[in-house]
Amino acid sequence: MTIKSPRRTTTAMASTTMTSISLLLLLLLFGSASSWSSFHHRALSRPRILTTPTTSTSFYTGIGRSSSSSSSSSSSSSNAAIDDIAIVDDEDDGGAGDPPLLEPFLTGVSRDYRMRLPHYKSDLVDGINFQCLAATLFLFFACLAPAVGFGALFGTVTNGDIGTMEMVSSTAACGVIYALTAAQPMTIIGSTGPVLAFVATLVKLAEKLNLPFLPLYAWTGIWTSGILLVSSMTSASHSVKYLTRFTDEIFSTLISFIFVVEAIQNIARSFTNPASSFTKGLLTLVVAVTTYISASTLRGLRNTVYFNKRVRKNLSNFGPTLGVVAGALVANWAELSQGAAAALPALVIPPTFATTSGRPWLVPILDLPVWARWGAILPAMMATILLFLDQNITVRLVNNPQYKMVKGRRKNSMLDGMHADMLVLSILTFLASLLGLPWLVAATVRSISHVRALSVFDSTSGRLKRTIEQRVTGLSIHGLIGACVLFDAPRAVLTRIPKPVLMGLFLFLGTSSLPGNEMWERIKGLFKDSKRASEERWSAVPRKTTSLFTAIQIACLGAMVYVKESPIGVLFPVVIALLAPLRFALEKTGIVKKEYMDILDED
Repeated sequence: MTIKSPRRTTTAMASTTMTSISLLLLLLLFGSASSWSSFHHRALSRPRILTTPTTSTSFYTGIGRSSSSSSSSSSSSSNAAIDDIAIVDDEDDGGAGDPPLLEPFLTGVSRDYRMRLPHYKSDLVDGINFQCLAATLFLFFACLAPAVGFGALFGTVTNGDIGTMEMVSSTAACGVIYALTAAQPMTIIGSTGPVLAFVATLVKLAEKLNLPFLPLYAWTGIWTSGILLVSSMTSASHSVKYLTRFTDEIFSTLISFIFVVEAIQNIARSFTNPASSFTKGLLTLVVAVTTYISASTLRGLRNTVYFNKRVRKNLSNFGPTLGVVAGALVANWAELSQGAAAALPALVIPPTFATTSGRPWLVPILDLPVWARWGAILPAMMATILLFLDQNITVRLVNNPQYKMVKGRRKNSMLDGMHADMLVLSILTFLASLLGLPWLVAATVRSISHVRALSVFDSTSGRLKRTIEQRVTGLSIHGLIGACVLFDAPRAVLTRIPKPVLMGLFLFLGTSSLPGNEMWERIKGLFKDSKRASEERWSAVPRKTTSLFTAIQIACLGAMVYVKESPIGVLFPVVIALLAPLRFALEKTGIVKKEYMDILDED
């Protein structure tokens, strides 16, 4: 990810407007409940029947598979049994139909843990199988690669105060704690581009005010963790009830876009870098494509007629991991046959467990003047909005009922677990701030890839039957990352993996999240024969309206990319927060008629 360094003038503007923007966003998030209540009722409480198959390939059915018009009796009875036994009814625990914007102190947190803790033993037992092993190996590389990459970028923008060792250590430690304590352990946390952009702006602010960066970072994180703590204890995550498919699709497409662009840019740099030969650039492309095609082909083997069912299932589950092996073998074969001229840059992991700059692990927070300690609440408000939205949008995507996750869940609820998870996130943010570690938050592509890697499908119809809900994969993924920091043997193995292999894995992560995303399907539909429109779920909507709706989503996506990559990337949360009222305005102004909006934006 290319993060541009903020100019001083832009930083001054961002810091002076931070208070007013934060207050505006807080009003948008936590207020206006009465004026949006009817809209919310349609958005959240629209009836869903989890056991009824649909004929569309939906982002929420997952997983990019079309459902047949009828199901086998065994599949239907299996799903019905899950619905009847494992999901908490709406009437229990206050119901899930129309939650209040705020709740009494700790009501949401206690409800989340009360529903999830009875399943804790099964969360451990259910994770011991080959599919979970395959998901662990795949997500290990998928989580380690961004940690190393983001760590290098953090080291650049913070002048070494926060670098690769801090990022990898934070990913390992916080990931293990989150997997053990979260109410929705299927979510994977990690660093993101918007957080990096915010930290880059904070560095410039510290320079402008002649303040030490790490103490300012720590106090900003302390205030942020405090606000997140209050939001978790008051169930403020209920504010995401105003979000609909409109926002989900844009945000998910953005994250997929980031992964794909990052991979393409890194491959392109191997050709444009004067220090790299054309031959090495071509080898980089071959290795990345080999990894991508191998992972994609093996992953899709489940739906073919080759081999028997058991072989297809195992090859599909281990597809991404085998893709990494295939890419690494091609790179090593080229180096053995052609010598050093064909040697590709490998993954770089710090050789010893110590901070990047050699500083003490504990940040000297008292080195910051008293006035700056209190003033840090201003950037903390923006950081809060960023982490709050990023966390809750991702958990909302993971929680969608169409994934058929049932542990500690109420029917039709996409909000269960959010309050407890926000509590855990606030504690992790506090600890990371004191130690000078990067703040982590729910990572969208990695979380959705985690859910999909643990999805179980009907062998006949290809429909999603259930998801293996457990904590073992999250615990194992981040435990392995921690082992790479602490022990020499795994570190030596990983430093033999060429970077182009990880770029191929990035391509796989980004593109595998697109099938089933209806925004992506409608973008492709813009170039399709209009006579084929009758095959889509939204065929009742006029093509002109569908194209307009899709164009607006594309414009929003473009605005998010522009702001994120601009010197005012710290204001990225503004665009995310405004998506919900924009969708509301499209319907109220008649730009998209209500009956058409209900179809296009149906949850």
